[in-house]
Amino acid sequence: MAIAVVLFTADLRLHDHAPLRAALRAADEVVPLFVLDPGIHAAGFDAPNRRAFLADCLADLDAGLRERGGRLVLRSGPVAREVGRIAAECGAGEVHMAAGVTRYAHRREELLRKELQERGVDLHVHDAVITALAPGAVTPAGSDHYAVFTPYFRRWSAERLRDTHPAPRTVRVPAEVRSEPLPSRDTVSGTSPGLPAGGERAGRRRFSDWKRSGLGAYEERHDDLAGDKTSRLSPYLHFGVLSPVELVQRARAHGGPGADAFVRQLCWRDFHHQVLAARPGSSVSDYRTRDDRWRTQDEAAEEITAWQEGRTGYPVVDAAMRQLRHEGWMHNRARLLVASFLTKTLYVDWRIGARHFLDLLVDGDIVNNQLNWQWVAGTGTDTRPHRVLNPVVQGKRFDAQGTYVHRWVPELRDVPGKAVHEPWRLPAPERARLDYPEPLIDLADGLARFQHARGRR
Repeated sequence: MAIAVVLFTADLRLHDHAPLRAALRAADEVVPLFVLDPGIHAAGFDAPNRRAFLADCLADLDAGLRERGGRLVLRSGPVAREVGRIAAECGAGEVHMAAGVTRYAHRREELLRKELQERGVDLHVHDAVITALAPGAVTPAGSDHYAVFTPYFRRWSAERLRDTHPAPRTVRVPAEVRSEPLPSRDTVSGTSPGLPAGGERAGRRRFSDWKRSGLGAYEERHDDLAGDKTSRLSPYLHFGVLSPVELVQRARAHGGPGADAFVRQLCWRDFHHQVLAARPGSSVSDYRTRDDRWRTQDEAAEEITAWQEGRTGYPVVDAAMRQLRHEGWMHNRARLLVASFLTKTLYVDWRIGARHFLDLLVDGDIVNNQLNWQWVAGTGTDTRPHRVLNPVVQGKRFDAQGTYVHRWVPELRDVPGKAVHEPWRLPAPERARLDYPEPLIDLADGLARFQHARGRR
């Protein structure tokens, strides 16, 4: 009887799962395996919000497998060692998994391939599981990747994506393979109070609901901070409980400007994956070196703490940082604003901001988090690296009535409309009654420092 192992990583779903489908076609029985890797904790990526969300995803995956006659097998330890042990225990002849692009994923695959080769087990790595189009599937002439999004988007849009497949009807798992108990969200401390539920069913339900209520208006509403009309699917994409290929196809079938804008955002994920696949060092180093003299943690400790706590004196920045702490998530427009404020107004190293995001974001992703921070900081793929987002202008544009600020900065709830974005302009008696800090820095001073540091006169 042929047996195969499916190693789940950032693809915790049953729908449109190429590795699982291939294993089921090749073998009579399959071991659906997830390994709790201590290396993730050692590398500092095992943040409470993601650990809790992961527990939900694993529980949901196990439930889905049990409905089909199977179950999820959980092991703890180094991935290569645990997969090798499972293969030996059940006599598996092959292992299937999704391809990754980070340095950590590459090293994991390298060690796993070596372990399995020594045991005479074949490793099959499948592309376009975590992304819609495999990194490197399209390249420009004379380069191994696209460094600018727009030409990549044109090529990406012209490509035919692979076909999607439904969840399997039946999964037979060898009875003798033991599993450790699944983790529970309830055992995780330090999570954000507003953390959403994880899992494939929750993700599919969220997309279906949003497709009916928000997709059509996405083009004109996706930057609306107060309206909060984004899909909020990023955590589900990060953990792979939703297939990006399926999302693209369902959005295109829906049609319209909103669907087109949403597909463009999905393409940004693929763009960043192909950048990091070609330049893996960009997760920690500048993609484009610009001789920045960033302020360090020691040089800007008080400002960094104020930024992290949402006490900068700039209401829209503070609202966003408080949303992050409460929900483990932040509106995309807000992410751009707070990143610009830290890197260009305070002139603090982007890696400090990226690390704080990874500590809290449930969708904290080495690929998208690091490269989005670099895009804003001007060391990444942005073709306008000197752009600075003014938090007052942006607040008035994308939170015109101050609703977003009122929601997250209760000290300012009595300040009406656009005036909430400049509380320092209130009459002195009103200003004195507010338990709210003065601005950390004058925006003009911050801009002048940034321009001087960048050698712009």
